[in-house]
Order: sequence, then structure tokens, then C-alpha cells
Amino acid sequence: MKTPTTLEALIQALRCLPGVGPKSAQRMAYHLLQRDQAGAGHLASALVDALTRIRHCNRCNTFTELEVCELCANPARDHRTLCVVETPADLLMMEQTLAYGGLYFVLMGRLSPLDGIGPREIHLDRLLNRAQDGMIEEVILATNFTVEGEATAHYIAESLRSLGIRSSRIARGLPVGGELENVDSGTLAQAMVERRAL
Repeated sequence: MKTPTTLEALIQALRCLPGVGPKSAQRMAYHLLQRDQAGAGHLASALVDALTRIRHCNRCNTFTELEVCELCANPARDHRTLCVVETPADLLMMEQTLAYGGLYFVLMGRLSPLDGIGPREIHLDRLLNRAQDGMIEEVILATNFTVEGEATAHYIAESLRSLGIRSSRIARGLPVGGELENVDSGTLAQAMVERRAL
């Protein structure tokens, strides 16, 4: 039996989600049509609403419904520091730590020449303009510790250095509450290299 064209289109559309393969997409589609049509309608409405209302903040590039997001508009934030992250999800993780009270810039990705992602695609020009606004004293690079994240941090640091802007990189090492026997050797080696005096 051939799958109806509209059902096949739904299954293909669900495959755009990360980690969703053909079988998972098929299960989701059947679930929405068989057991949760109200949920499917809500999902469709929420997607349309998000696509029409959500935009990028003019200052930090994160998602917002306003021209300038709440964090950038908050006068209580430290306007002397700028933390650079790869995604809005990374920004939320940083905020949950309650350890940082400055401003952000969201790259919306990381450098990956093999995938055609260069400085323009991560909005490097906007970042450098923001870093030169006369208020920023330090740019904190909080990209992921992947090959691409490290390359992105290095590229941004070099660009900032050429403009005379101070940058720093978040530390890496052992997780809080972690036991040495359960940590990979690369992480343990990095923790030794980046140790600090007490």
C-alpha cells in the first residue's frame, strides 16, 4: 500500500528535526494523526506563530520578539563584558549558572569551512562592531570545545587582538562532582594544564 502524499510530506518534514530518522518521523506522524490531532494543530500553530514573530536581537543576535532582547535592554547588566556563544541554547545555559552578569553575542553557529560556514555566516562583522562600541572591555569566548568551536574561538581572538580588544576563553576541565577515574584522559590533561593556584 502506498503512503498518502500528504502523510509522506509530513514524515519528510519531521525528519528536519535533529536526531529524527525515517522510522522516528513515521512514528511521530502516525501519533499526531491517530492519537493527538489537537496537539498536532497546536504544534502547527505554534510553529507558524514562531516563524512570523521571532527575529534576531539587533544587538546580540539571539532570538527575540523585540528589536532588542530583554538582556541587552537591561541596564543592570555589566556592559563592560561581552560573552560570545554559539547558540541561543548556550546563552540560556550560561544564564542558568548565575555566574555571569554581562552581555552576550550569539554567533548562530561556528566556523566550519567544509560545510561552507565562514566568518560572514557567524556574523563576525557584527560581533567586531559590537566589541568596538567603546564600552566593552573584555570579550569572553564561550564556544564549545569541539574542533570547530576551538577554531572559531581562535579566529575571533585573533580578530579582536588585531583591534586591540582584550579577549579570554572559558576554562575547561573536570566536571563539578566528577571522579577522576570516570573522566577521559583528554579532559584530565586539560585540567592539569589549566590548573590555578589556591
